[in-house]
Amino acid sequence: MSGQSLLVPGEITPVRSVPGNIRRPEYVGKPAPTPYTGPEIQDSDTVERMRIAGRIAAQAMEEAAKHIAPGVTTDELDRVAHEFMIDHGAYPSTLGYRGFPKSLCSSLNEVICHGIPDSTVLRDGDIVNLDVTAYINGVHGDNNATYLCGDVDEESRLLVERTRESLNRAIKAVRPGRQINVIGRVIESYAKRFGYGVVRDFTGHGINSSFHSGLIVPHYDSPQATTVMQPGMTFTIEPMLTLGTHEYDLWEDGWTVVTKDRRRTAQFEHTLVVTENGAEILTLP
Repeated sequence: MSGQSLLVPGEITPVRSVPGNIRRPEYVGKPAPTPYTGPEIQDSDTVERMRIAGRIAAQAMEEAAKHIAPGVTTDELDRVAHEFMIDHGAYPSTLGYRGFPKSLCSSLNEVICHGIPDSTVLRDGDIVNLDVTAYINGVHGDNNATYLCGDVDEESRLLVERTRESLNRAIKAVRPGRQINVIGRVIESYAKRFGYGVVRDFTGHGINSSFHSGLIVPHYDSPQATTVMQPGMTFTIEPMLTLGTHEYDLWEDGWTVVTKDRRRTAQFEHTLVVTENGAEILTLP
């Protein structure tokens, strides 16, 4: 188990600018997005645009991850991803979403999700989740991954490796005609082999022209998740596994979610489209 001290909030830099010629999602400048009322099944044109958005998001995350090293701030990672998306004509979807102030989420160690990039300095032995979403041509592409910073302890390294594997197994379980709950069943059964907690209150989601369409994709075996997958459906799978409890606390910033026992947690995510034979990953670099 890592002996790292627990995280505390850092200083947040001013909001980064976006050129006026880059199209904004409709929620920017509003307290909340307009509820999505469109279909969960997308036409081929929308899926093709989502491939472009997904590729930019994946590349931006990859570029930011190259800078993960002891001594680098999470704000610097945000800058790298922000500039990459802007340079490729995309808007960083998190920037201004329900007031979120940055262009990616940076969640370290005990942070489950939605960490705000700030003056926090990465330390040798940290695990670092980056969550990047790009908006271009009217659609979003959303992905995240957990990275190792320097010399990471074996327990944390295995957590990261197995969380990635849980996503891979869940993607393989996607098939037209199956209920959404098969995804959570596969993730939860795999996580239980190692005694990991599976976060329940933060889920995968439908995504298209809407950042979060209303479709819920739980990562545990939820009997309520009876939606039947059909070709053309687009959604994310993003399991969050923990070394201890799945319960959480929320920082005063209203965003940063940390494990209640402050043990470490990892997450991986892809945006997918259901195909006739399974799933295509739309967030590939």
